[in-house]
Amino acid sequence: MVATSSSIDVGEQAVDKAQDDNDIDIQKSRYFDVYGPEARAEIIFPQAEKETKITTEDIQGLVRWVLADGTMPNWVFIKNKPLISKLIFAYIPGLDAATYMFHSKYLQSLTRLCGKPRALLAPRFIIDSNQFLDAFFSVKCKKRKLTGDGKYHTVQMTPPSNMPQEINQQTFYSREADGLINLGLSEKFPKRNEFHTGGLEREIKKQFPPSYYTLTEAEMQEHRFPLSVDSDDYIETQPADRGSFYHHMVGLDCEMCYTKDGLELTRVSLVDEKGQVLLDSLVRPLNPITDYNTRFSGITHEMMANVTTTIEDIQMEILKIVSADTILVGHSLENDLRSLKLVHRRVIDTALLYRHPRGLLFRPALRILALQFLKRKIQHGNGGHNSIEDARAAMELALLKIRKGPGFGNSSASLKENLLSVLSNHGNPCSVIDRRVMLQRYAVGPTHSLPCTTDDEALLKVKKEVRNKQRRFVWVQFSDLQQYHEENARNLDSLADAARLTALSTCNRVVDKEIVKRSSTTELKQKLKVLDERVEELHNALDSQSMLVVVSGHGDIAMVRRLRQLTKDKLLDKEASTQKTWASVLGEIQAEAETAVAFVCVKD
Repeated sequence: MVATSSSIDVGEQAVDKAQDDNDIDIQKSRYFDVYGPEARAEIIFPQAEKETKITTEDIQGLVRWVLADGTMPNWVFIKNKPLISKLIFAYIPGLDAATYMFHSKYLQSLTRLCGKPRALLAPRFIIDSNQFLDAFFSVKCKKRKLTGDGKYHTVQMTPPSNMPQEINQQTFYSREADGLINLGLSEKFPKRNEFHTGGLEREIKKQFPPSYYTLTEAEMQEHRFPLSVDSDDYIETQPADRGSFYHHMVGLDCEMCYTKDGLELTRVSLVDEKGQVLLDSLVRPLNPITDYNTRFSGITHEMMANVTTTIEDIQMEILKIVSADTILVGHSLENDLRSLKLVHRRVIDTALLYRHPRGLLFRPALRILALQFLKRKIQHGNGGHNSIEDARAAMELALLKIRKGPGFGNSSASLKENLLSVLSNHGNPCSVIDRRVMLQRYAVGPTHSLPCTTDDEALLKVKKEVRNKQRRFVWVQFSDLQQYHEENARNLDSLADAARLTALSTCNRVVDKEIVKRSSTTELKQKLKVLDERVEELHNALDSQSMLVVVSGHGDIAMVRRLRQLTKDKLLDKEASTQKTWASVLGEIQAEAETAVAFVCVKD
């Protein structure tokens, strides 16, 4: 019998895997020789007079200390750290410290196996899980440095705070090149400008792809994007047919004029990544125009005189260009999508992509961003806006951010690398088991990505993956608890709850925050029991000396987000004293949601 090439390949792969596993076992035995055959890795929490809360950066620092280039944290110590075979990170969003303490009897396995939790401070004003994920997966102050051995090395950089970022980068690369020239090695490396504009930007784009910058559904809810086809007038983009062409990114801008129903669509423009016009059309509104709004729209009576194109016509044209997989780019896109009566879930909004100097409650103007970062004047003069010009500016600003990285354009932000890339660069193969949208955003480089749609599927895959000796870092998310919170938040505007909130907002008595808590916790208790069982199953599947980190990241942010929205809608015209009382209660609920829990243990 003659062996086929495929059977030979499989056999060679099996031999290679066996050899790799043997190498790992040999490395472990060397550590045992140093520490002794009875030695075990052990978690030790330093005694402190008052236990302080840790942050997302502290959790990230622990992972980097165990597996990569981090420094020893001051809140935890790991005795015999080299004996740790791998690190498993279980993310369980939705469990705040108050819920854990109040319902700890339903989480007995979690406490028994992982010990006492530490209080974890979530990012402030958190409204979405991605704020925790962004903080965890983004490693600050990292740069790639060329050295005399012909390789790239990662080094810690702390630029002077009073020096512009562009000057810091120029100084860094000029000093680096001078050093290489002095060593006589400069010919081995790309020229300074080629490395700066080419290699570095390609590396950044690999670590933070365009999907990283798209808004999450929670962020779209917060900023009033249309997310449901709630009338016959609205349409939703559809997935591209398999194998068919679709534009990966499309810039969009619309102009509107006033009618008796308010602002209505009168012009729409689409451009591709190169700025080429894909669509530019005037649109006849449903109602007669009462104010052309020329100063801002650029639309005049003469332009609209013979226009017959309707919004339905434009919707059909857009569906030919934009699929559900396309990333739409624009500035304050929720207004454009509402005017188009279009539901689309993959967007990059430059009004949110770049921070306003005065904080998150403000949005930077497109003309200011274009002048600051593109060195271009737009929207000037009395002729009004030009939707093609604005769509191109938004696209260029988005592409600039993608090339330069998440910290670009934010004066207080540091340079960033993706944590998974950092771990991989230090010889730690990574696996990520999570929902597909999360994988698209964070699982970069050589990471082994395993998509799942349910927590049951995630548990099955992670139990298999933790037994793979080649994996040194394994991430899994159990999101049922957070999904339960999301469903509850959507039900808050039911008749009974809405009546209760209205009653609270129209009286001058002290608002009891317990009133806004869920009246029935039976389902919550069941969710906690199931979560506890899943953590126990995961722990049972681990090899000895595996490190398990269980982090919730945040509490019930869905409830906070919904109550904040209801507050905006219901209390704007109420008495100031009532608003102040209600705002203080929301502040307490927000603070609870921002106090999460973190568990760290090593399996014996």
